Amino acid sequence: MIEFDGVGHSYGEHTVLDDVRLRLDERRVAFVGANGSGKSTLARMINGLVLPTRGRVLVDGLDPARDGKRVRNRVGFVFTNPDSQIVMPTAGEDVAFSLRRKGIPKAERERRAAEALAEHGLAGYAEHPAQQLSGGQKQLLALCAMLVLEPDVLVCDEPTTLLDLRNKRRFAERLRGLEQQVVLVTHDLELLDDFDRVVVLDEGRVVADDEPDEALRYYRELVV
Repeated sequence: MIEFDGVGHSYGEHTVLDDVRLRLDERRVAFVGANGSGKSTLARMINGLVLPTRGRVLVDGLDPARDGKRVRNRVGFVFTNPDSQIVMPTAGEDVAFSLRRKGIPKAERERRAAEALAEHGLAGYAEHPAQQLSGGQKQLLALCAMLVLEPDVLVCDEPTTLLDLRNKRRFAERLRGLEQQVVLVTHDLELLDDFDRVVVLDEGRVVADDEPDEALRYYRELVV
């Protein structure tokens, strides 16, 4: 359960979010809205990357502002640009690096990393230079590096923005097969047909919250 209780956020005098109240317990939830609507800021509050200036956020009763480490152990985050997450020379090393904080022996980290890569379409790439992967492969690598930690929630902030159509579909298929609760921020509305819930934000406020068909109909009318 992810809860936003009267959440607001401001940068100086500029209000980004205003009195957001949501309870998210569905398996697949999406945030949509125009650029600057506040959707990415809201998503980043789930694991404490951004803290509210008003109200509070709870993840299964834990407040990221007070229990940041415990929340981040439960919430994985995938950014728009995978280069911001890739820190090691090879794909295998990058995934294994995520496991270092768990105190797992090196050989076991390498084994788990290879298994994760294979599970998500990167079998045989453990020794491949990470920066020489394609854009789609890099995004899958970023996904692997989060999922190998077995989070309960995966937040993805516009993860398909830099991908071509084929890799967008490939990434969407990987998300569709996950057991984790997924919170997706996106402009790619075609990805949301099988989602349970879509939240539409406009100028920092929730203006629609429904099943995909109804919520996206409202959003399209709002854009027009």
